[in-house]
Amino acid sequence: MSFSFVIGLSLILTHELDAMTAREWRIFPLLSRLSDENGRWLFVALHVPLFAWILWGLTGPEQASWRVGFDVCLIAHAFAHLLLHRHPDNGFRRPLSWVLIGGAAAAGALDLWLGALQEVV
Repeated sequence: MSFSFVIGLSLILTHELDAMTAREWRIFPLLSRLSDENGRWLFVALHVPLFAWILWGLTGPEQASWRVGFDVCLIAHAFAHLLLHRHPDNGFRRPLSWVLIGGAAAAGALDLWLGALQEVV
């Protein structure tokens, strides 16, 4: 496991903390229709399988290919935030939010470039 991967993982997990303060559920098509209380509840609940997937990937039998997929997800996640940056309920306006989002994507790209793809092939 590379240092760039660990940094990307740390940044995305910290982003998920920031997502609570930014009320990220408000920019998701289905969650945005719920009350703030129900949207927050479901947003938090959906992180249980997300974090389980991350922990499984870190310890599972296909770690190398999972790592490539995770790196790609970090990059795609940043593009999704770029597409939604003008959404009226987007709470990610602070520089810290964008350092976490962009930093995770950059770390994922660096991890791919430095060798995650080579471990799969």
